[in-house]
Amino acid sequence: MTNLPDYLSPAAITRQVRAALEEDLGRGDDPTAAGIPSDAVADGRVICRERGVLAGAPWFEAAFTELDPDVTITWYQGDGDSLSAGAQICHLRGPARAIVSAERTALNFLQTLSGTATTTRTFVQAAAGTDVDILDTRKTLPGLRLAQKYAVLCGGGTNHRLGLFDAILIKENHIAAAGSIPAAVTTARHHAPRLPLEVEVETVDQLLEAMDAGADRILLDNMDTETLQAAVEAAGGHVVLEASGNMTPQRVGEVAQTGVDCISVGALTKDVRALDLSLRLDAIGT
Repeated sequence: MTNLPDYLSPAAITRQVRAALEEDLGRGDDPTAAGIPSDAVADGRVICRERGVLAGAPWFEAAFTELDPDVTITWYQGDGDSLSAGAQICHLRGPARAIVSAERTALNFLQTLSGTATTTRTFVQAAAGTDVDILDTRKTLPGLRLAQKYAVLCGGGTNHRLGLFDAILIKENHIAAAGSIPAAVTTARHHAPRLPLEVEVETVDQLLEAMDAGADRILLDNMDTETLQAAVEAAGGHVVLEASGNMTPQRVGEVAQTGVDCISVGALTKDVRALDLSLRLDAIGT
C-alpha cells in the first residue's frame, strides 16, 4: 500500500507512536544509549526471518523521526508486499543514539502490524476463487484499532465498521434488551436513520424476521454449512449476508462456497503473532 485510508491520518500515527515511545523512554531518558557518543552515526537494516506480509512502515518511520528527524530510511519492500525469509526490508542511517533508542518501539509496530497483515493474507487466500470479502472486526488490540485495520487492508482484507459510531450492528444482547428484532431495528433507525444497519441472527427464521424489519445486511452467527446454504437461499440475494464465528482458514474456504457475501474473522486482529523481524547495525562512525 502506498496511501493511507481516509480514516487514518499522519497525525493519528504520530499520536500512537508518541504514546508508545513514552512507555519506553518515560521522560525521555535512555541511559543505555547514553554510552554511545553523541556524534555517532549508524547504518542498519531490517531483515525478515520468516515468510509474511509487510505492514506498518509509517509507524516504523515515525518512531525514529520523532526522536531525531535526521534518521533516514530507504525501503526495499512496501506495505502489502509478500516477504520471504532473509529478505531485507529497509536500510536506516542516522544518529546512533536515536536509532537504538527507537528500535524496539519501531519494531513493535512493524512486527505486530505485519503479523496482522500476514494472518489476513492467509484467510484471503483461503477464499480465493470466490467473490467473498474477508472482513475484520472490533476485536483489536486496545489503542491500535486504526493501525490494525490498516494492516488488514495490507493483507488484502476489507474493513468492517471502525467502531460503534459509524454503523449499527444489533447483536443478541441488543435484541434481548429491546424485546425483539423488530423493536431493536425500529429503535436504532429512530436514533441513527442514516447509518447502515446490520442484525446478527442464529436461525433462518430470525434472518427472515430481520429482513422484514428492514435490515441492510445480516450477520449469520455460528451457523453450520447446511444452515448457511439455507440462509443464502432464503435471502434470495435481497440483502448482504455476512458469515461469522470461529473461523479458520479451512472453515473460511468451505463457507466461501455457500454463497455468502463476506466473512468476518476476529482472529485477524485478536490472535496476533508478531512477524519475526530483526534490526541489525552494520556500522557506527562519526
